[in-house]
Amino acid sequence: QVHLVESGGGLVQAGGSLRLSCAASERTLRYYHVGWFRQVPGKEREFVARSLRDDGGTYYAESVKGRFTISRDNTKNTVYLQMNSLKPEDTAVYCCAAISSTGYYANLRAATGYDYWGQGTQVTVSS
Repeated sequence: QVHLVESGGGLVQAGGSLRLSCAASERTLRYYHVGWFRQVPGKEREFVARSLRDDGGTYYAESVKGRFTISRDNTKNTVYLQMNSLKPEDTAVYCCAAISSTGYYANLRAATGYDYWGQGTQVTVSS
């Protein structure tokens, strides 16, 4: 069992930045693939970014590429999502997710590719 806790959300003006954190207890995140997703009420959960467990390899949704960066700090057992140049359409609840292994890296772009989820943190970008 992996217990994930997100933090760092808040209200920011368009063009601003936020850094989200995904911290784990009980287990070491370095042994898990970790993804960030976001969800707006009435819409499906949307993939944002993922980081591989072995080499930290990253992959981003086209909508955030060049603006968001996912990274790991294994000493703090935390995965971050640095979000720059925020837009109002980035407003959502952001959740991190983890899984210990996967057959295909492409699976990590879908919510079904993960076993463990945090509760989420609200990000609101005002225009």
